[in-house]
Amino acid sequence: MSCACKTLLDLRKQFGALSTDTQIIRGVWEHAGQSYRDELSRIFVDVADTQENQQFFRDYKELLKTRFQQIDIRITTYLIEVY
Repeated sequence: MSCACKTLLDLRKQFGALSTDTQIIRGVWEHAGQSYRDELSRIFVDVADTQENQQFFRDYKELLKTRFQQIDIRITTYLIEVY
């Protein structure tokens, strides 16, 4: 199973649902004098803003860095009000 599929299954198991962006986002960046190219994916997970969920994502980020062999992985959060 691919790293991407494993990640989607992990998040669905943890939170019950997720969404993904269908476009490929290409990145170019430099680190320690070396240039890199990436094909990035975006995954959206709507969860309550709890200490437990925050800790899950802090821990999961470290797992993802290893899984995808990345120097860093960006996980961003936004407060959403649903009416």
